[in-house]
Amino acid sequence: MSLIMLSMKLVLWLLFVFVWHLGISSNGNQQGEYLYKFIGSRRSEKHLHGGASIDGEDGVATHVVEQQSGFMEDDKVKALPGQPQGVDFDQYAGYVTVDPKAGRALFYYFVESPHNSSTNPLVLWLNGGPGCSSLGYGAMEELGPFRVNSDGRTLYRNEYAWNNVANVIFLESPAGVGFSYSNTSSDYSKIGDNSTAMDSYIFLLNWFERFPQYKTRDLFITGESYAGHYVPQLADTILSNNKLTNHTVINLKGIAIGNGWIDDSMCTKGMFDFFWTHALNSDETHEGIERHCDFESGNFTSECDKYQSRGNDEIGNINIYNLYTPPCNSTTTKAGAGPTTYSGENFDPCSDDYITSYLNLAEVQEALHAKATQWSPCNGLGWTDSPATILPTINRLISSGISTWIYSGDTDGRVPITSSRYSVNALKLPVKTTWRPWYSGNEVGGYLIGYKGLALVTVRGAGHMVPSYQPQRALTMISFFLRGELPPELTS
Repeated sequence: MSLIMLSMKLVLWLLFVFVWHLGISSNGNQQGEYLYKFIGSRRSEKHLHGGASIDGEDGVATHVVEQQSGFMEDDKVKALPGQPQGVDFDQYAGYVTVDPKAGRALFYYFVESPHNSSTNPLVLWLNGGPGCSSLGYGAMEELGPFRVNSDGRTLYRNEYAWNNVANVIFLESPAGVGFSYSNTSSDYSKIGDNSTAMDSYIFLLNWFERFPQYKTRDLFITGESYAGHYVPQLADTILSNNKLTNHTVINLKGIAIGNGWIDDSMCTKGMFDFFWTHALNSDETHEGIERHCDFESGNFTSECDKYQSRGNDEIGNINIYNLYTPPCNSTTTKAGAGPTTYSGENFDPCSDDYITSYLNLAEVQEALHAKATQWSPCNGLGWTDSPATILPTINRLISSGISTWIYSGDTDGRVPITSSRYSVNALKLPVKTTWRPWYSGNEVGGYLIGYKGLALVTVRGAGHMVPSYQPQRALTMISFFLRGELPPELTS
């Protein structure tokens, strides 16, 4: 392909990102919208499906691990502004340089367990987009120890935080997301799946030098949405590099992907089937999609596009990321209006607004050791490579013997349970545990099926961000995942 053609494609892509960024309202789930717009763009940007090269041969890390002595103590967070009384765990935040020459550094926030931190496993959490923040979503809105009150200045404790059972790292990745940055501006236009996996791997190598007490700890990688790419790709990179004698061996034990975009064709088919079965689309639209969209080959004609566009229009103004909850009404609920506290399953749909206000406070950025910047939940980035399917990578991980879970909130319409089921079914794995309910307390927490090497788990009543909407059930689920057990049946 000529240099002129590549330049034209880059201009079109950047224009798309600009328009897309303007068109995303803070009333919606930006993480889900970034995913939706990104996938839609790929039909005309075929080069995204190709594999761009990563640093080193065959995915081998070539950057030197930097000296990290003393950085752990420097990164300790004394207290977050507005945090509640009685915080009984240590928290850290700061930057890890992943490319000294380019000046590329990734920001992390790390919370230890209040109890048994010296023996509990280590969990790395990744949000998707691509381009969305694991600090803003994962840490502040989902599974972290705090959530932000409606005043945008104070925090309250999340009693179902995952650091109850694990030590958790939230990584803002790739550079250009959240507080993560590069001193080489061209980095932002050539980011892709492969470079993101490699940077995250180099981050871990350096982080373990900074926190050497965790070097031999069991590691689990978790995430949601476009982390359906990030999580398995990083796991695959770790396992490949673990085979090298001159590299730190990372003790990877398992991965868990939540409402993850795994396979373009299967996930798209699952989304529109979910719309129809949940009375969001007409029979005529469903029949048109069935007739004109070839999901097996991934070929979508203009007639297919027409019916899919019609299907999206028919949905109307609802929260597609959790069908039965209201969207944010920012005209009546605004950051700064006063400290309203939500707890349990009563999730505030305007949380994005509160978090954006909080993380842009100068005293918060200083407490987190972050560079002073205009923080936003998601950022548009130039994306260079993104395979149409991650199923071959997941197959390799299953063959390696690490624990592999795919979980799904069952009220998410953007990456619904049907998408996860179609993707998993494409692997054609033998069933070991037949479909059954699992329980959190005395209530059905969801349903599960166990395959050879993989578990598919649903979380009842949860949307795209499972821990936001069903925090107790999410904590039950992840606790059993970390123990290598399926969530329990109800026993009398």
